Amino acid sequence: MDYLWAPWRVTYIEQPKPEGCILCDKPKANRDEDNLILFRGAHNFVMLNLYPYNPGHLMVAPYRHLDSPSLLTEAEAGEHFKLVTRCTEWLAKAMKPHGYNIGMNLGRVAGAGIDDHIHSHVVPRWNGDSNFMPVVSDTKVVSESLTATWRKLREIII
Repeated sequence: MDYLWAPWRVTYIEQPKPEGCILCDKPKANRDEDNLILFRGAHNFVMLNLYPYNPGHLMVAPYRHLDSPSLLTEAEAGEHFKLVTRCTEWLAKAMKPHGYNIGMNLGRVAGAGIDDHIHSHVVPRWNGDSNFMPVVSDTKVVSESLTATWRKLREIII
């Protein structure tokens, strides 16, 4: 069995939780580039993860504050999965990954940094995208700035 270790993520997971909900607050701010929001649908939006596992790590979230996917309406659920699929298409064009990790972390014990507002992660993966840095120095190298990734993807989306 292989293991993917991501020890740098614990800093984010264990930090004090800010007031409010970023997945509710950021879309309301209408500052999409500053808030890394790439796309707005009728029921869900797509944004870059501020603490990415890899460049292009996207999150799809409903506008409604829900803690379980079972609470999504059919329209919300249908659009949510459609956007997850579109994320893979956008990332394929912009970044040409070799694969993806896609999923939800439901609950704090499952690794959810934001455990009361559901969201799906779409993480692009490349052959050889891990190296010695996380193991030796507890450091993850993200090779592109969030702003550069946002602009690259936004150009494809619009």
